[in-house]
Amino acid sequence: MITVISVRFRNGTKTYYFDPRDLTVAAGDDVIVETAQGLEFAQCTEGNHGVADDRVIQPLRPVVRLATANDRNTDAYNRTREKEAFEICQKKIAAHKLEMKLVRVECSFDGSKILFFFTADGRVDFRELVKDLAGVFRSRIELRQIGVRDEAKMLGGLGICGRPFCCTEYMDDFMPVSIKMAKTQNLSLNPTKISGTCGRLMCCLKYEQDAYEDALKRLPKNDSFVLTPDGPGNVSDVNVLKEKVTVRLDDRTDGPRCYHNCEVCVLRNGKGSRDGIQIPDKRPERYVEEREEFPVPQIISDFSPRPLLADLPAETPAEPADGKSRRRRGHRGGRKSGEAKPRLEVKLPAKAEPKHVPQTENAPQGDGQRRRNHRGGRKHAAAEQPVPKTAPAAGGEEVRRKRTHRGGRRHHGAKPKTEG
Repeated sequence: MITVISVRFRNGTKTYYFDPRDLTVAAGDDVIVETAQGLEFAQCTEGNHGVADDRVIQPLRPVVRLATANDRNTDAYNRTREKEAFEICQKKIAAHKLEMKLVRVECSFDGSKILFFFTADGRVDFRELVKDLAGVFRSRIELRQIGVRDEAKMLGGLGICGRPFCCTEYMDDFMPVSIKMAKTQNLSLNPTKISGTCGRLMCCLKYEQDAYEDALKRLPKNDSFVLTPDGPGNVSDVNVLKEKVTVRLDDRTDGPRCYHNCEVCVLRNGKGSRDGIQIPDKRPERYVEEREEFPVPQIISDFSPRPLLADLPAETPAEPADGKSRRRRGHRGGRKSGEAKPRLEVKLPAKAEPKHVPQTENAPQGDGQRRRNHRGGRKHAAAEQPVPKTAPAAGGEEVRRKRTHRGGRRHHGAKPKTEG
């Protein structure tokens, strides 16, 4: 056993072992460690603990000291310098018209070296770019080309599942992923559905691969000849997650049926001929899924239940003789009134009956009563005064009052009356 501490650089996910020597370091402390590139600022993720000898790569580099306030100020200054270097490098790339994408800039703790990470489709001649950057920063310049997966790990983001990238959260190294894993898991081979944000196959395909491979060893393949509780048939589909198979029965034409893996006896695994295969007389037993019954929780309430409609009395009791009304509750559980409110009786005026006008020879039909127009117009409240059907006029002509049929304005005018 070797006593080590685990440290992590920047916001990376991979941890490294260092020799604490005589120091006692706790998780979360900032330390200065010695690396192949010189002194670096790191954070302790796990304090002094022992690990096996085979898990440590010798020689084990030591921890120089615990970080001081001056060390933290130096690290903050380096972060500011990295932002400036990123902007300057982008301008230089555009000036040289290089087909490369700058991803990240890292500055060493002592400031003697600046490292630029970039992505490109092919090889890029950046010799002139290095000369320009060295003249600006007066430090050692190093440009390093990385892949799209490393770019996604440095930048971070959210995957199609809605969670942060696995490579940014906890993955130390990238796992090899192949298209065969998608076929084994019966996934769509559409690249847009099985690819991550980086454009490569999703790393999570590797997580369930072992479980799928183990389940496929117990399940029959497609087109296998099997015996079910309902008779022999061929497997048409396999559900690996539920461990169920769909079988086309020989004696039934109503469609395939679904069976659990333990209900199926494999007579021939995979495609082939049935010649020479003897079908057993005893069929497999049906699988009965055991379900655990949970007790139904009893709800205890301090409130008494409200009476049902059927429990209410058929007749409402009459009011007390003293004239006081009962307390009333609102429809929505309003508060009770302390005193009974007197009922207000509103007396509406009696509707005036229309005056009856005797029908005479000199009175028109319907005058003296309320009239309504033919299309639902307003009522005429006042009755018109009866106008004599004939009146003296010049030339002996008769004059009468004329109305429009649809409640229009009254037109007064003389109209000769034809006799007969």
